[in-house]
Amino acid sequence: MSNMTNKIKKRYNRIARIYDFLDQPMEVGFAKWRKKMLAEATGKTLEVGIGTGKNLPYYPKDVELTGIDFSEKMIEKVRKKTNRPAKTQLLEMDAEQMGFDDNTFDTVVTSCVFCSVPHPVQGLKEIRRVCKNGGKILMLEHVRSHKKVIGPLMDALNFIPLNIYGANINRETVDNLLKAGFEPKNIQVENLWLDIVKLIRISNNKQLKE
Repeated sequence: MSNMTNKIKKRYNRIARIYDFLDQPMEVGFAKWRKKMLAEATGKTLEVGIGTGKNLPYYPKDVELTGIDFSEKMIEKVRKKTNRPAKTQLLEMDAEQMGFDDNTFDTVVTSCVFCSVPHPVQGLKEIRRVCKNGGKILMLEHVRSHKKVIGPLMDALNFIPLNIYGANINRETVDNLLKAGFEPKNIQVENLWLDIVKLIRISNNKQLKE
């Protein structure tokens, strides 16, 4: 684990106890978007950065869920949830170095995760690796706006959430998907709020040589 990853992990461990309280204002809108996204999860599913388990109520009952997070304190919070799907495995694990075999999961889910993965392209490469060929990747993420005023403002204010708990508000996640090897034709992007909150659907069609 890199020094940067360890530093952000410590920040999330520190705020795990009050994370849901801090995040409550945003959750008013995000709850409906989580429900929309997770209705599409099928089969053996991996949630990368499960956090405090906000997605748990919205998974279909037949999903076999594995949730990972690099913060052990976050995982402890999830273990106490009473609304966990019956088939749920929780693991402390770094998104940039997953301990799963290639082509393990039918579906991979992320929500508000790639704002805080220290090396996002590496994390996305790992998702591509562990998701089956032809599997689906569902991402609910906030990204940097490309609007003339809002984008530079997000850049200017990024130091605030970054220094509090290691989250960036100006990540270019769609560009990072391309850098990680996903092809544009396999990426579908739906704007949910302005051009900042996006639902990204990816068909994980790998090249034969892989």
